[in-house]
Amino acid sequence: MIFDFAHLRGAERVKLLSATIVPRPIAWIVTQEEGGALNAAPFSFFNLFSGDPPVICVGIGGRSGGLKDTARNIERTGEFVINLVSEGLAQKMNVTAIDFPPGVDEVLQAGLSVAPSIKVKPPRIADSPVAFECIRLFAKEIGAGRSIIAAEVVAAYIRDDAILDAERCHVDTPRLKLIARMHGGGQYVRCSDVFEMKKIELKDWSAETKLQR
Repeated sequence: MIFDFAHLRGAERVKLLSATIVPRPIAWIVTQEEGGALNAAPFSFFNLFSGDPPVICVGIGGRSGGLKDTARNIERTGEFVINLVSEGLAQKMNVTAIDFPPGVDEVLQAGLSVAPSIKVKPPRIADSPVAFECIRLFAKEIGAGRSIIAAEVVAAYIRDDAILDAERCHVDTPRLKLIARMHGGGQYVRCSDVFEMKKIELKDWSAETKLQR
């Protein structure tokens, strides 16, 4: 079936996209207001877009036509920390997804502890297995308070027991036990069902191998 997006409502487009573009990693973002108050919120419209330079992008929705606290804090300070979510932190992450009014400290509400960053002011979530310290490169508003934020990763924390070889930057990714968003409200997936498929080199590709396949 073909869906012509020109004839669909916004909510219908979201349903189709979020049900099929899966799994989506979760950016558990910590920002800091200019006065020092912390904000934490999860966003699943997020991914890596460049390795060198190291650039990530996050899509942040609006709130009643205006900016969410996360987007507003990034706009004002230019700094934030993306924490990845392990299975053991899922419930606390879910608390920070509550639509608290401005000024409420989601870190406190979820019973989280934080640890200082080394290059940005906002701290990381101490129990998160991975955290990326980010500096905003640019933000593009796309309507109704929604924005896409691109940022450079200036430092990364990865839990010690998941480091296989620090000099070679090898990480035991399955050990992180990360989760991701799936289709529909409240649907998640564990990133543990892994299979390996080697890249095919051009020199190994021929008419004979095509026929064998």
